[in-house]
Amino acid sequence: MNVKHAKKVALITGANKGIGFEISRQLAKQGITVVIGARNETRGAEAAAKLRDEGLDARHVRLDVTDASTLESLPRFFEERFDRLDILVNNAGVLLDEGTPLSELDIKVLRQTFETNFFGAFAVAKALLPLIRRSEAGRIVNVSSELGSLADLGDPDSASAGFVSFAYPASKVALNALTVLLARELRGSGVKVNSADPGWVRTDMGTAAAPLTPEEGADTPVWLATLPEDGPTGGFFRSRQPMAW
Repeated sequence: MNVKHAKKVALITGANKGIGFEISRQLAKQGITVVIGARNETRGAEAAAKLRDEGLDARHVRLDVTDASTLESLPRFFEERFDRLDILVNNAGVLLDEGTPLSELDIKVLRQTFETNFFGAFAVAKALLPLIRRSEAGRIVNVSSELGSLADLGDPDSASAGFVSFAYPASKVALNALTVLLARELRGSGVKVNSADPGWVRTDMGTAAAPLTPEEGADTPVWLATLPEDGPTGGFFRSRQPMAW
């Protein structure tokens, strides 16, 4: 018989670097056991070791959100080691079509983008939902983007109006739909589901030109992952403030 892990447990996907790694660090600093999900097991182990060197409780699991075999073993991993999962942060994402107009986009790139950014998040959430439902304060955070806002995409004067891409924004719009509809299904259950726009962050994806640090980008996802009982659900937030869908 499993003995339930005393502390809250969080899984952060795509967490061996960038925003995901910083989300892991900030959650662990709040006394939460964090599990770093990474496609490359060695890099995941190295990232978890870095956090342990800071005195934080960090583990790792090999997780490719596009690989069904790693998803199938995920619930058992948490059941056997912790007998719980309280927080899921769907952070894994790819940007493959920057600079490519929609009219020139290869549909294979569109499908590849959705496999990670949308279908991957859906599959992880579905696989782990039974465990999260058992938590006293289950939280699911989908790391989205300003480019997932139809209001922003339709505004010719928006700050992102010059960003040329179709696959990435479309995948984030779909991810936001997952947030809204999963939150609706879970309303009244105690599980809260929200989307976070971390902003333009200095990461491999965001490049060195971005104005925000990973620490700043992680703030809203961490806030949503640790919401109190009376916190919002089914929302889209940046800098802890609601955004237009």
